[in-house]
Amino acid sequence: MAPDKRTNAFRADLAASHLKGQVEAVRFVDGQKASAIVGRASLRREPSGDAAQDTEILLGETVTVYERKSGWAWLQADADQYVGYVREEALGAALTTDAVVSALMTPLLAAPDAKSTLRDMLPMNAKVKAGETSGNYRAVPGGFIHAHALAPVTAKDFVTIAERFLGAPYVWGGKTFAGLDCSGLVQTSLNACGIASPRDSDMMEKALGKAVSLDQLQRGDLIFWPGHVGVMQDGARLLHANAHFMEVTSETLADVISRNAKPVSSAKRL
Repeated sequence: MAPDKRTNAFRADLAASHLKGQVEAVRFVDGQKASAIVGRASLRREPSGDAAQDTEILLGETVTVYERKSGWAWLQADADQYVGYVREEALGAALTTDAVVSALMTPLLAAPDAKSTLRDMLPMNAKVKAGETSGNYRAVPGGFIHAHALAPVTAKDFVTIAERFLGAPYVWGGKTFAGLDCSGLVQTSLNACGIASPRDSDMMEKALGKAVSLDQLQRGDLIFWPGHVGVMQDGARLLHANAHFMEVTSETLADVISRNAKPVSSAKRL
């Protein structure tokens, strides 16, 4: 069986050098390290602004670039190994970071003043190099962010993080408060608590946790359907980003099961 193209960088004409012997390609290259230099950048299936967004690369995340062509970089994210195309202007040299954004979203400002010019919006899990303190603000490359946005995560479980996204819009391939999908909600929440996670729901189902029975559910259990995932808030309620309401909602698992044509494929406990 050929490697999964979502997490292995290979095409007919080009592939990552470490895949030599596993896949066929005209040319194999080592790739070069880079980092996202904007708050969030779409990673697309094809080098086109109209192509489907599969996920996002956040500020400070490192990637391996295998090709730059016509304003697009074909790359692989270091954190979850996802492969796709990102606009070149969203990338720069590999960054040195020492702090992570814990706010849902925080403004990057031109000066340490709430009324100063907005330069970008930085999402949860964006990585920065925090500099000197100026009042309530910390200097970071490109401007200033409020120190509160870098406060350490104190949540005892990742569900507490996920619950902060209640009402956030559903956006396919998204993983920020500006819009996210079902697996983006789970991955983002786990990452905020220092837990690594694959990107897509089928990958999560294979890689995360141990199977549990639907009659023994508790807070933090992941519920999987083909192409969908949600997280239990307790033994009865499910939090999930969904296209039915086009937002992150909390509802009874029974209600979700009753309207879903596909049965639950598994329940997993981390």
